[in-house]
Amino acid sequence: MTPDGTPGRAGRLGVRYVCTVDKKNALRAGAVTAGTTLMMLLMTSPALAVARDDGDDPGKGLSIGETLGLYVAAPIVLFLVIAGLVMVGDKSRKQQTES
Repeated sequence: MTPDGTPGRAGRLGVRYVCTVDKKNALRAGAVTAGTTLMMLLMTSPALAVARDDGDDPGKGLSIGETLGLYVAAPIVLFLVIAGLVMVGDKSRKQQTES
């Protein structure tokens, strides 16, 4: 039996935290995080896309339709094809086990 008389249960003592986070520590952690993030942003150099390198020969840009087709429609179609093949394979396996 536990000290408060309940068999098999923990006593109804309050939870005691060993180490609490006070406002000063939280403020210090926030300041360090914000300072580190700000320094990383300030230290990174911009991508100098305007400056051309030797041997750089970019092609023409993609149109809106080509961009949507390549980055939106193609992944959706690919997902649907793979999902369809998985479903067909799963149905054929179920039909073989039923026979």
